[in-house]
Amino acid sequence: MKAFFTILICKLLRFVGKLVGKGSSLPGKIALKLCPDILSRIELPEYIIAVTGSNGKTSTVEMIAHILTENGKKVAWNKEGSNQIEGVTTLVLGSATLSGKVKSDILLIESDERFARYTFKYIKPTHYVITNLYRDQLTRNGHPEWVYDALKDSIYPETQLILNADDPLVSHFGYGRDNIIWFGAGNLETDSEELVSVYNDGAYCPHCKSKMTYSRYHYNHIGHYQCPSCGYKRQDTEYTVTSVDLDNGEAVINGKYAISLALKSLYNIYNILAAFTVASIVGIDGAKIAEDMSDYVMKNGRVITFNLGKRHGTMLTSKHENSISYDQSIRLASEDKRGCDVMFIVDAVSRKYFTSDVSWLWDIDFEMLNNDNVHEIILSGQYSNDLAVRFSYTDIPKDKIKIYADIGEAYRYLDGSREEYIYVITCFSDKNKFLGLLE
Repeated sequence: MKAFFTILICKLLRFVGKLVGKGSSLPGKIALKLCPDILSRIELPEYIIAVTGSNGKTSTVEMIAHILTENGKKVAWNKEGSNQIEGVTTLVLGSATLSGKVKSDILLIESDERFARYTFKYIKPTHYVITNLYRDQLTRNGHPEWVYDALKDSIYPETQLILNADDPLVSHFGYGRDNIIWFGAGNLETDSEELVSVYNDGAYCPHCKSKMTYSRYHYNHIGHYQCPSCGYKRQDTEYTVTSVDLDNGEAVINGKYAISLALKSLYNIYNILAAFTVASIVGIDGAKIAEDMSDYVMKNGRVITFNLGKRHGTMLTSKHENSISYDQSIRLASEDKRGCDVMFIVDAVSRKYFTSDVSWLWDIDFEMLNNDNVHEIILSGQYSNDLAVRFSYTDIPKDKIKIYADIGEAYRYLDGSREEYIYVITCFSDKNKFLGLLE
């Protein structure tokens, strides 16, 4: 009766929450207070697929859900993005009958990497995707190795790990384990032999801490690596991006499955590859996955196209305090051969807590913008002067850079006589301050 009552209360609260437009964590929070071990009392489906990592987990989960649903699978997943234990509890109980049985074929869970050990205390994933571990929100996450230590406690021996072989820290979760499926990129034309990044988080072996070497870099410290001291190295991959044509927007997986890209970004291709891997494991044919993923436009608000007068643009929601997220958005803009203006908005560092720390700006590779594709750079928001100081240490000509602390003033400047494509790069905490002006 306790489990029945808890599930009922959670469902009722979730129903009310949807009516008033509130988040999905409160029903789960109350359910856990009523019955702390409620998740252990639920009958779960055959497939329990978890996805975590610093970046890309929301997009990866959405793509997995899209592919599986298109192929007739009934999927329960936390589409609202509430990815800590309370939100996951809401998802599970909301998907269960009052008798405690999840009605879906697959339970697909996005989990916050820091709190996964709590999320999976009672739920043991059958398959566990780890996308990457990057520098992310220093005030909350510390160093990626701290997140690694927090995350490893959520991994069970019987769980099949699905790991990004090109991330040396993520790969270390598979050290000494069997039952690993590896995904990654092969030798791509976009690779470089030298590190192209402000910093190098792949400098030292995650196993023995000796210096590591790379034969190629895909971006930042993601690439093909080996430790000369202990032999730790990138593993061969079962699911592989074998070629990429970013100009024409196409990626090929395993040499035969071509996917047209709605977003021409190597970073996004890794999310697609992770989704392809999971769908293949579940039993979906590779050709059908490629068909379902071609030109797929994300629904999660990470990428938004807009019109500003006679100009067209794309907003890229790069996480504040996450330099690699910014780097990949900057790379997309800097490689646009049509020519473009790029606007950065840093007005509130976080939606959830106050911090005025902007040290993360110095980890971003703004130098990529110093090319002929980028015409003007607009810096806006409360921290526009901090951005300007960071840009003063680049070789970007000063006459390319415009500073408007007021976002409305920056908006009016963009809505002028120019015709260049616009990229607006900002975070969820700030994106509506620009989109609201469009409305």
